[in-house]
Amino acid sequence: MIPEIELPEPPVEGLWPSGPAYEPGANLAAAPGQPTLGDLGWREFFRSAPLESLIGEALANNRDLRAAALAVERARALYRVSRAGLYPQLDAGAGFSRQRTARDFSASGEATTDSRFEANIGATAFELDFFGRIRSLNEQALQQYFATEEARRSAQIALIAEVANAYLALLADRELLALTEATLAAQQQSFGLTSTRAEQGLATQLDVAQARTAVETARANLALYTRQVAQDRNALELLVGRPLPDDIGEEAPPVTAGDFAADLPPGLPSEVLLRRPDVRRAERELLAANANIGAARAAFWPRISLTASGGVASGDLTDLFQAGSGTWLFSPSLSLPIFDAGRREANLETAEVEREIAVAQYEQAVQTAFREVADALAARGTLDDQIAAQRDLVEATQDSYELSQLRYEQGLDSYLTTLDSQRALYAAQQRLIALEQQRLANLATLYKALGGGLGASAAEVTAERAAPARPPGAIPTLD
Repeated sequence: MIPEIELPEPPVEGLWPSGPAYEPGANLAAAPGQPTLGDLGWREFFRSAPLESLIGEALANNRDLRAAALAVERARALYRVSRAGLYPQLDAGAGFSRQRTARDFSASGEATTDSRFEANIGATAFELDFFGRIRSLNEQALQQYFATEEARRSAQIALIAEVANAYLALLADRELLALTEATLAAQQQSFGLTSTRAEQGLATQLDVAQARTAVETARANLALYTRQVAQDRNALELLVGRPLPDDIGEEAPPVTAGDFAADLPPGLPSEVLLRRPDVRRAERELLAANANIGAARAAFWPRISLTASGGVASGDLTDLFQAGSGTWLFSPSLSLPIFDAGRREANLETAEVEREIAVAQYEQAVQTAFREVADALAARGTLDDQIAAQRDLVEATQDSYELSQLRYEQGLDSYLTTLDSQRALYAAQQRLIALEQQRLANLATLYKALGGGLGASAAEVTAERAAPARPPGAIPTLD
């Protein structure tokens, strides 16, 4: 009764977007034997030893991931509950009863007391699944089980990317904190020199006030980045699931020079969309909704149930297993729907609409996956150029600051020019650190968007779809 279904064609292009925002070659297939970015496991992708350690601990201790894994076990148990409906339930029982019958109701005219001992084994209301209702429900539970496992894989990939981004945020904020400390020290020194020059009549009180403004601004930023470092550490501890050592990340190279992750071709959209667990989850949910149509169709046909039992009964316990004490019961029943005021038609219509909803959600998952990868590729194609320009800007503002400092010391310019150059240099250095962090974080995001090397490969997905159907009683195994 389950209708045949073919997955809809992905509503996206066969190639990634191209244009000024994207690097050349993003749509080229990898050379034979060359892995793509999503083929790498996370230990191969992330090259920082401290980060690898943090990710490993997060996968072992994170409570959200643990809940996702337990949800898989629950779905597995629910599938086994559904599968049990394909087989009769046998129950064994034993009983004893003693009854007194008043003389007015006794055949002998005398009050009697009767005893009854019995033992039996039997099945009650076992449905013979001639029209596949139970098998359809079993297939629905199986696909929901697979969907839950894909959700766990998706949560695992997301956790890896979140740990990487939190670690990079901690390193970047520490660099910003160190930069602010150095800037504050330089501005305090400049403030002292300006105050001395004012006492000697070589600077005005306006110059002193402006120098003090720069010092207080740096002090405020110092408090800001001190707080952000503490909050970054707290966020990382939540993801990892345990307290972190005080020196976490202190030996890591700066984000402006660190080689944290591999940088490989992304692969073609057809490979990526097969790999992503959220797309495969949407596919499983579509198959589950389609199987539910089979159960709704089978409800229009008769339901045949069987109740049967066999055992022994006797008035004396010693005669319970003697010849002639055997009993049996065979009671088949048939239920044929005639009139239910359209209930079954409404259930079938509901199941069909739910399948159409699942189709739309599957297509939405494909489009979302395509958009996430395209956005990450656009960032990868432009961030390097932006970082190169920002480095040149840092060098230019450094030269401008040094020249303005010399002109002020020689009395050729006011301190306001020096202060403006100092602010521009500090802002350019902050922006450079933020861009370097964004570049590395984008690699982690791209790794997540490509499936993270944790989902099945395209070949594995194709082989799974081409494999023969699993027998109804088989329990699938998951790696």
